Amino acid sequence: MRVPFFQVDAFTSQRFAGNPAAVMVLPSFPDDATMQAIAAENNLAETAFLVLQLGQYHLRWFTPTVEVPLCGHATLATAAVIMERLALGLDEVVFQTASGPLPVTRSSDGYVMDFPSRPSDNVPPPHGIAKALGVAPMEVHVNQYNYLAVLDHAKTVRDLAPDFVAIAGLDRPGIIVTAPGDDGYDFVSRYFAPAKGIPEDPVTGAAHCMLAPYWAARLKKTTFHAYQASRRGGEIDCQLVGDRVSLVGHCVFYLEGQAEI
Repeated sequence: MRVPFFQVDAFTSQRFAGNPAAVMVLPSFPDDATMQAIAAENNLAETAFLVLQLGQYHLRWFTPTVEVPLCGHATLATAAVIMERLALGLDEVVFQTASGPLPVTRSSDGYVMDFPSRPSDNVPPPHGIAKALGVAPMEVHVNQYNYLAVLDHAKTVRDLAPDFVAIAGLDRPGIIVTAPGDDGYDFVSRYFAPAKGIPEDPVTGAAHCMLAPYWAARLKKTTFHAYQASRRGGEIDCQLVGDRVSLVGHCVFYLEGQAEI
């Protein structure tokens, strides 16, 4: 079977930056093992599988090694595929996902995603986290999804060279590092998830669902201009709205064709 295939750089307006995602458009979801094999073959941080059933868009996301319950950049990329290639003129789409309905709207500022907030709790630094990061965090927060390590300066975040094997041994699938921003950003971050097959994710929408409530409490504001300081780099405008987080980003198409599965 041949199916439409797209590769899109998300959270960027410049090709070869942001976070690349694969988007596969399917008549129905194959079995999980097949989707996992396709994601491993694509070898990108995320592959999004899109199925239109009874007028609704159903979406699932796989890393090269696991299925994940939420993914920002691949959702952004899929919204761009629908609105710019599959359903021209459409300005809003609601995805049915494991994290509930996720609306995405096209605006003059880019694509606006409405995601669930992921609050966290302040905890003592877990054993091994300083060694894994190569620096002692000022504070650590945690929820069921990730650790959040707060560092002193943006430069510390940018220069970090963590031990991925040690990070994979922590009792959460990933760790976000963050610090107050520089160059006009409210905060900067990076995200490491080797346990999910992603040593470092270039730009991570789901991480900002945890970052936004943390920085809202710290900065006493709800709207942020953020930068994820990976090698590719990416910008995210985010806003905490009650128990939801609004994430705004752009997309650039890189590859379009067909895949045989």
